[in-house]
Amino acid sequence: MGYKFGYYDEICATVQMAACPLLGDNQVGYEPTCYARNIEVRNALIFQMATLIIDIIALFMTIIMIVHVRSKYTAVGRKEMVMVFYIYFVMIILDFITISGIIPISSVVYPYFVAGYLGLTSAMCWCLMLNGVVGFQWTEDGTAASLWTFRLTSLVIFGLMYFISIATFKEVGSFSKAHPIGLFIMYFIFNPFCLLVYVVLQVIVVVNTLDEYWPLGNISFALVFFVIGQVIQIFLSDKICEGIKHYVDGVFFGTICTLLSVMMVYKYWDSITKEDLEFSVDGKGNTWEVKELLNEDDEFAPYAGQAANTVGYQGVSFAQTNSQYGGQGFQQPHYQQQAGHG
Repeated sequence: MGYKFGYYDEICATVQMAACPLLGDNQVGYEPTCYARNIEVRNALIFQMATLIIDIIALFMTIIMIVHVRSKYTAVGRKEMVMVFYIYFVMIILDFITISGIIPISSVVYPYFVAGYLGLTSAMCWCLMLNGVVGFQWTEDGTAASLWTFRLTSLVIFGLMYFISIATFKEVGSFSKAHPIGLFIMYFIFNPFCLLVYVVLQVIVVVNTLDEYWPLGNISFALVFFVIGQVIQIFLSDKICEGIKHYVDGVFFGTICTLLSVMMVYKYWDSITKEDLEFSVDGKGNTWEVKELLNEDDEFAPYAGQAANTVGYQGVSFAQTNSQYGGQGFQQPHYQQQAGHG
């Protein structure tokens, strides 16, 4: 039959997507021709077990990326970029819940969780695109104006996608499950458009502002992983499933590629941002301090040996310097000679 703009029937016949059971002109929705095997755990069926393992790994990796981004205290766009990973973290949890069968498809709350997942995907793509603008200094990063622009606009995009999803699933007004044109445009047109704009903006930033072009390799890998993941899911999932005898399908490989793409985005951001060492927090600061040799009768005499062995410029100790110049390199402080006249 072939793929048609605005329709999910052929896509859902190829790959198992969370929204597919809620679409179509019948009560059961669309079903894939081939999907990964399920397992039974305490009389409950768990779907996409291999994909769930990748989701768990993705959660841990996302936590690590969030910690690293937050630790770069003076990096440009730190607070804005960490929002992307917060959204991705919650998105993984909803993906875990919806594709695993933890919430049954027949449950009344299932459509709302799927709508939340779809809303987060669009919000994440939008937030990432805005991060691409940070490098142009349209406003100072980390300020209230910048952060609230990110928060409010991402919330609007989330709300828009959430409304379109629920309205489509419930067939509110002119929205139709058989022809979900609004959902199709947001998921397959709007989201990739935001990602493409982000990549283009980053290429411009690197070419115009950086002396080295090697960060483009990171962003290129992110784009390649994302495209490969989408192609595998939408066009090759059923063929992979049949070839591997239902052990995994395209969702498994698509989830891996999405994780790799997000990790390369983090790697790219980390490679183009540097901390201002003057203001960074460091518990092991190296402080050079010049100390005078003290008389043994002085009240600070216990520390005289430490001062004499202090290593100075180019590894030469003060004791060595004093010996080299016949003990004439340092004069006794005057206040010590007058200490007895009080």
